[in-house]
Amino acid sequence: MLRKIIRKFLENLSFFYINNMKEVEVEDKEITYFIKKKLVKDYNFKKNLKKTHLIFNKKIFKIINEKKLKNFLRFPFIQKMFFVHNRLFIWKELKILRKDKNWKFYKKILIEDNVGDPVRYFLYPESSGNKINHVYHLSIIVNKLNLNLKLIDNVFEFGGGYGCMARIFSKINKNINYTIFDTKLVNFLQYYYLKLNKLNVGYDFKKNYILVDKFKKSKNKKSISNSLFIANWSLSETPISFRAKLILEMIKYEYILISFQENFEDVNNLKYFKKLILKLKLKYKFQLVENKFYKGNIFKKEKHYFLIGKKLNI
Repeated sequence: MLRKIIRKFLENLSFFYINNMKEVEVEDKEITYFIKKKLVKDYNFKKNLKKTHLIFNKKIFKIINEKKLKNFLRFPFIQKMFFVHNRLFIWKELKILRKDKNWKFYKKILIEDNVGDPVRYFLYPESSGNKINHVYHLSIIVNKLNLNLKLIDNVFEFGGGYGCMARIFSKINKNINYTIFDTKLVNFLQYYYLKLNKLNVGYDFKKNYILVDKFKKSKNKKSISNSLFIANWSLSETPISFRAKLILEMIKYEYILISFQENFEDVNNLKYFKKLILKLKLKYKFQLVENKFYKGNIFKKEKHYFLIGKKLNI
């Protein structure tokens, strides 16, 4: 209860900025109807999901079934899992971005959309806390590897949230090929968000933004140049047995950006990723960077990290 009160208080700091939701009303009805039509009533929830994600998926099912997607970024359970809004550490991240030599570039991709009715950041209403947070993550890999994001033309994101990172990349490279691997229900959420932002999104490989929920072994074992594998607090929240399959996909990509917390449920992630670095040391040059601004919340203080990698031979 206390968490909900605090989250609501932080959300209300942005009371002065109201999103223009009229411009999404017509398409909202059409796309919501399409998604609900594809949603089978006897949908079976995967048993291999962690308890946290199983509860979350059931809530996603409910808002899709009840056609309540228009303001989905205002739901507390969505914010808890996917959307960082008025936290003070975001201001620290924004200050770093503003001092960066690439600020003009970052400023353009920080512009927030109205889709989903996002909470604007109360100290910078042109954007949201979540989008600032995502762009800050990208700035870490840019600075550590001297990477030009405009040259990235292929992205695989494991656990894509509601599609925020994909939307950011749509502003960086209009011709990008972007794949999001997630649960089917979260894929529906991503479809809604990206489709309303007028992106070419779908469930087949003819689209620019491809949504997948089943792991398929790829026959292509070659490395992909100018490519990026992203997993922000997703790989680190996945059962160990399934991570091995994702690693086989990950090592096809030239660059790697993984964000993770030190521990998740019964897994020590710091130990896991340190072992992974040793295992892949002949394939990648890795940097393990502590997240100096995000330390969890008042209910759970914990260290968080970025794992950044660049393929040695491409």
